[in-house]
Amino acid sequence: MKKFILVRLVNILITLFLIATLTFFLMKTLPGSPFDEEKLMNLSEELRMEFYAKYGLDEPLHIQYFKYMGDLVQGDLGLSYYYKEQPVSSLIMDRLAPSALIGLQAVVLGLSIGIILGMVAAFRHNTGWDYFTMIIAVLGVSVPNFVLAAFFQFYIGLKWGILPVAYWESYDHSILPTIALAVGVIAQIARFMRNEMLEVLQQDYIITAQSKGLGDWVVLIRHAIRNAMIPIVTILGPVVVSLLTGSLVIENIFSIPGIGSLFVDSIKMNDYTTIMGLTLFYSAFFILTMLIVDILYGIIDPRIRVHGKE
Repeated sequence: MKKFILVRLVNILITLFLIATLTFFLMKTLPGSPFDEEKLMNLSEELRMEFYAKYGLDEPLHIQYFKYMGDLVQGDLGLSYYYKEQPVSSLIMDRLAPSALIGLQAVVLGLSIGIILGMVAAFRHNTGWDYFTMIIAVLGVSVPNFVLAAFFQFYIGLKWGILPVAYWESYDHSILPTIALAVGVIAQIARFMRNEMLEVLQQDYIITAQSKGLGDWVVLIRHAIRNAMIPIVTILGPVVVSLLTGSLVIENIFSIPGIGSLFVDSIKMNDYTTIMGLTLFYSAFFILTMLIVDILYGIIDPRIRVHGKE
């Protein structure tokens, strides 16, 4: 396991290097710059040239690249062009808490309800519970989360006045965006869990356990759920990353000052350093999450550990 993790960490560093390089050159191919007339109408040409010189944007492309990579190796993501020269790393950390809160809540809520619905649907196959779960799954996958967000804002926020409609002033402001994000997770998890449980429940060891007189829920919890969880772990990585790092649409709808809204604003303003810093952050978080998922495989399924030793 140690060798496996070490090899993966080396691969992660190589992957991040390639992503940083590709992102840098892609940024330079985009039309415009952070100091275009369209973005800064009152900026004189002389002052614009001073900004170009200050940030090294007037230097040859390869010089800019080596300087950027040199700072990156030292953990410096650079200064934002748009946010008053704030360090990009500070911007990300300041915006991380709101995105992480609603993302973590959506993951926990989605996993809890999705797993329970999937198990009940499989164990009560072709009954009302099964049909109800499938309806929830279809609706959750079919209806975009921004439509759900607008629905929740109108009825729960405006019409009934139960929860705040938008902004980020208290914990209550996190509930509606959390639910809007969690519905899709519930649908995915419930569908995968149901399908896997139906397959697992047909296995010989489940039939043997039932023939011994064990109760339905004992068989479900002790014997079936562990094997059925493997596909759930597979989709869990991308789901966790997308939720914890913020939903671009949901954060803008609810006016949440998270990473998603920061990413959108930086793209609008051609804030190169912020865009590249966020891209690397997303990439690193995704890759590390997938590494954790691979480790969880070995914990959930002992056969994977045995195969690795062989």
